[in-house]
Amino acid sequence: MTWKLDMAHSAIEFSVRHMMVSTVKGNFREFSADLELDPEDLTKSSVRAVVEVASVDTRDPQRNAHLTSADFFEAERFPEMVFQSTGVEHLGGDRYRVTGDLTIKDVTRPITLEVTHLGTQLSPYGIKAAGFEATTTLSRKDFGLTWNVALESGGMLVGDQVKISVDAEANLVAEAAVA
Repeated sequence: MTWKLDMAHSAIEFSVRHMMVSTVKGNFREFSADLELDPEDLTKSSVRAVVEVASVDTRDPQRNAHLTSADFFEAERFPEMVFQSTGVEHLGGDRYRVTGDLTIKDVTRPITLEVTHLGTQLSPYGIKAAGFEATTTLSRKDFGLTWNVALESGGMLVGDQVKISVDAEANLVAEAAVA
């Protein structure tokens, strides 16, 4: 069954260490996902997500501009990040492991998302909705995002490990078209 992301109830957020003493958080405002979900057996499901990198928002316009520059995402040349799942493993209960390929810039690498299925429910409008939370941590250097500045006291300005958090609500397409 084909499901579409409900943008009003979904978010992609990230966090990364700054100067080794704090954490900067941000999100992407523009993204989409197509999901093929089998509610009876989620291991038979798949997802393709596309994130518009120019929509990055860290609540600092200057930092946002730097992130979309050639130092990081090169948004003009590589406007999208793409995740394509390759497998879903049931870990027990409502927990799953979703593997797939993430492409940032011109680098594609496998990643693993730890996913919790929050449930499937019929909305007051008669639309079947499913909810998920997903997390992963990745090395930004693995994707060619290597810009950094050494600190005089030791360490680097921007941490390498980036924590990703996804909250997703998807609607069954046939039913979503009716509303």
